[in-house]
Amino acid sequence: MANPKKTAQKKPLKLTDDQQRILDARHHDPSSYLGLHREGDRACWRIFAPHTSDLLFTDSKHVFTRIHGTDFFEWCGQSDQIQDHEKLTRVNHKGEILQFYDPYSFPAQISDFDLHLFGEGKHWHIYRVLGAHCTQVDGVEGVLFATWAPSAERVSVIGDFNQWDGRIHAMRNRGSSGVWELFIPGLKDQDLYKFEIRNQASGRVVSKIDPYAREFEPRPKTACVVNADNTFDWGDEDWLGQRQQLDWLHTPMSIYEVHLGSWQRDEAGHFLNYRDLADRLISHLKSTGFTHVELLPITEHPLDASWGYQTTGYFAPTSRFGQPDDFRYFVNQLHRAGYGIILDWVPAHFPKDDFALAKFDGSALYEHEDPRKGEHPDWGTLIYNYGRNEVKNFLLSSALFWLEEFHLDGLRVDAVASMLYLDYSREDQNWIPNIHGGNENLEAIEFLRELNTVTHSQQPGTLIIAEESTAWPQVTRPVNLGGLGFSMKWNMGWMHDSLNYMQKDPIHRHFHHNQLTFGLLYLFSENFVLPFSHDEVVHGKGPMVYKMPGDDWQRFANLRLLYTYMFTYPGKKLIFMGSEFAQTSEWNHQTALQWYLKDHKPHTAMQQLVADLNNLYTSRKALHQYDFEPQGFEWIDCNDSDQSVLSYLRRAEEEIIITLLNFTPVPRHNYRVGVPEPGEYMELLNSDSSYYDGSNLGNAQPLYSEETEWMGRPHSITVTLPPLAGLVITLKT
Repeated sequence: MANPKKTAQKKPLKLTDDQQRILDARHHDPSSYLGLHREGDRACWRIFAPHTSDLLFTDSKHVFTRIHGTDFFEWCGQSDQIQDHEKLTRVNHKGEILQFYDPYSFPAQISDFDLHLFGEGKHWHIYRVLGAHCTQVDGVEGVLFATWAPSAERVSVIGDFNQWDGRIHAMRNRGSSGVWELFIPGLKDQDLYKFEIRNQASGRVVSKIDPYAREFEPRPKTACVVNADNTFDWGDEDWLGQRQQLDWLHTPMSIYEVHLGSWQRDEAGHFLNYRDLADRLISHLKSTGFTHVELLPITEHPLDASWGYQTTGYFAPTSRFGQPDDFRYFVNQLHRAGYGIILDWVPAHFPKDDFALAKFDGSALYEHEDPRKGEHPDWGTLIYNYGRNEVKNFLLSSALFWLEEFHLDGLRVDAVASMLYLDYSREDQNWIPNIHGGNENLEAIEFLRELNTVTHSQQPGTLIIAEESTAWPQVTRPVNLGGLGFSMKWNMGWMHDSLNYMQKDPIHRHFHHNQLTFGLLYLFSENFVLPFSHDEVVHGKGPMVYKMPGDDWQRFANLRLLYTYMFTYPGKKLIFMGSEFAQTSEWNHQTALQWYLKDHKPHTAMQQLVADLNNLYTSRKALHQYDFEPQGFEWIDCNDSDQSVLSYLRRAEEEIIITLLNFTPVPRHNYRVGVPEPGEYMELLNSDSSYYDGSNLGNAQPLYSEETEWMGRPHSITVTLPPLAGLVITLKT
């Protein structure tokens, strides 16, 4: 029998350790093997190029040799035969030809000083270093990518340009800084990308967004978009110059709070672009008299229903309404029209989405490992680790980014109370005391102080406003005096007391008169904003007008009375969109406001009242010059609970303005009021006027004082108080 043929046995391919780790996408420092390496007069250039049949120098003077059985290509020769950055040509398996520069032929680009500052938490402009930046290195155009991932074994840039293959563009590790970087020649503005990260402990591989990305794909997609440096042609230099010199403490500030996705939409119900929104919003602001707009977060976020408060893109305006330059147009146009812009900014927590910051490098990087410190029980979100310098630096640079790159006039910091207290909304056994055994979050306190110190020094004239709902002391007092350093804080106590009082039937209000007067005990302890915000018209709370008791006429009269009270009371003002014309449905983020209601007199009249109140507040110094100082306010009578009437005066220089508020539907004729000086008094505003769809009861004729002592004052006037209405009266000079 003939011997059977011997079958040729292939010798197993033996890869080097470097090659195997690159092939497995787990090499910690691929640039140590790949790229151009010179040793004396010899040079060796290695490239990993999957899906490639041939690789050569573009001028054809040299050809790379494939390392047998692999996707590694190599050229070795005399060092003086090649330049550092030779253009190369690859031919893929389809026969397509592509010219490129090898990323690993370029050295590290981020300076040691930048890395040192970042590690210290003191690099206020780290957003100019980390992220994706269109740049030129040695005359070659490309994009420099960098991210912080200290627990990663390997980090790669992935995108359409490499078929989202994490083996191809593994990044250079920058040692103990935890930063990874790679310059990729040939990439450009609007290219899509993410980071692919392999954890060194578990080996788990995840695709993550760039925390410093400037732009994102429209939801539900989540890829980052390379966004070239700002070249927008700004035209708001006059505004910015005036802002630096503005004495905002003594300047009127009336804020219109807006959710851009549901303020207005196009005819098909789709989102408007930032540019369209700017033009429409300016027109509305002109008709209503507000001085500022406050935007619910337009920082990128995946879920519409979060209203922007579960942020994933801390350096990117949401793509729902356009590109970053479209938002710059929005800001520029509002500034040129004379309106300031405040952004709701969320450093208190972030969502758990797998593609975003949560377990970014496979470890609890931005958050705390222990859920008793790292998870928010109410919102299902994660809490930042403010004790970590790089995390603190991330947030500080985000704050400055919006103020500098987009010229915003301020930030309203969301959920400050949840940051200050370790036991915020937690059961007794579900929180960890600080080193002193207390419930204060010492790292968060230090972060907030640094936030306010840095922003106010770097961008003078900008405002940082706290949404802080507790009695934490000195929120708006300087850091060097032991305060947190905020410019202002929302007066949640005044808001809750006022709404609680107004929701009561007028027949019972005299039992609760102290809800209107209690706030004066603490009013000047902080710089307060009086807010009727979005939080008061959602989740079953109803719209502002339907919080009011009575029939429809009384509901509108009560709301007009409340607004008159608000605009004459010390403090800056804030009203959520739709409340200015008495929207009758609860706010729904999925649809536009009920603009059709403005075809009806009660709603048009309500908006006219708000416009007139804004005009009165901004034009009369007595109503704004001492919003934060006691010399601008005096009670005339805070004790008339029997009739549910409140009276007080506001002062500034020689100007005196008196407010009289009747919280019952009973007209008060010949109601005597003590006045500070003799003379002729006149109505400036009557919320019961027929202009505002009221009953038109009031005081059309001048009111002359009498030498009749009343309420502890030597002179007095008698007035007619309309039902459920406020009067604003001034001494004629």
